[in-house]
Amino acid sequence: MQVYLNGQFTSRDKASVSIIDRGFVFGDGIYEVIRVVDGRMFRLEAHLVRMDRGLKGLGIPFTAQQRNELDGVMETLIEENNLQKGEGTIYLQITRGAALPRTHAFPPSDTPPTVMIMASPFVPDTEILEKGGHAITVPDIRWSRCDLKTVNLLPNVMAAQEEKKRNAGGVLMIRDGFVTEGYKNNVFAVFDGTLQTYPDSPYILSGITRDVVFEIAKEEGIPLKMAPIEEKEILKADEVMLTGTITDIQPVVSVDGHRIGMGRPGPVARLLQKGLRHRMDSE
Repeated sequence: MQVYLNGQFTSRDKASVSIIDRGFVFGDGIYEVIRVVDGRMFRLEAHLVRMDRGLKGLGIPFTAQQRNELDGVMETLIEENNLQKGEGTIYLQITRGAALPRTHAFPPSDTPPTVMIMASPFVPDTEILEKGGHAITVPDIRWSRCDLKTVNLLPNVMAAQEEKKRNAGGVLMIRDGFVTEGYKNNVFAVFDGTLQTYPDSPYILSGITRDVVFEIAKEEGIPLKMAPIEEKEILKADEVMLTGTITDIQPVVSVDGHRIGMGRPGPVARLLQKGLRHRMDSE
């Protein structure tokens, strides 16, 4: 695998980052995951806009020239890693760079950021997309700026491990009695034909696929409600689904062992899946 690290293309095995990099010692950085379909990056600009917001939110200096170079770097990686056909993902990470002394406050503003990009093959989980997943709930113990896509992911790691341990197919995070999102995706529910999701807030990361769902819902005339969903109310939903860059639109057929709706993917999820697939194949 060819990767990009700080201005150089190299093999993954030879790439290395300083032990004093602030991403390593403090989790001081942001990242993006971009879907690749037949060599095309899906909604690239939307990802880069969110990246810009994350860099600004953390105060990581990143010049316009550095940003403008990213498109070409990612296109090169797609070609070098033979992703012109089929599915893949781009992983982009930017940290505040390597600096001494190790101190919590920011280093000098001219400290070069560390920029790392990888391109990898990806195989969607078609079975769970077709049949739906059995989700679990976990406490949302993340910090209060979940709207920034940072590399501070330990609570997400713990949630994913709980999902694995319980052989589940999805996680709903609960904060103050309300469903916020998953550890790697947003959450939608359908109540009497209305699509409902947590509103834009520091407590969730507004996903790129979430925005696509808004587009499709508007086109198809599906009412949309931006409001928190109580944990006890989610069990009464007609449909529940998870959305994300590598999740696509995944129906949830049970939560903590309680059946959702008829216990199978519903018509709204199927309509949204079709709309997303059309966009990924054509844009």
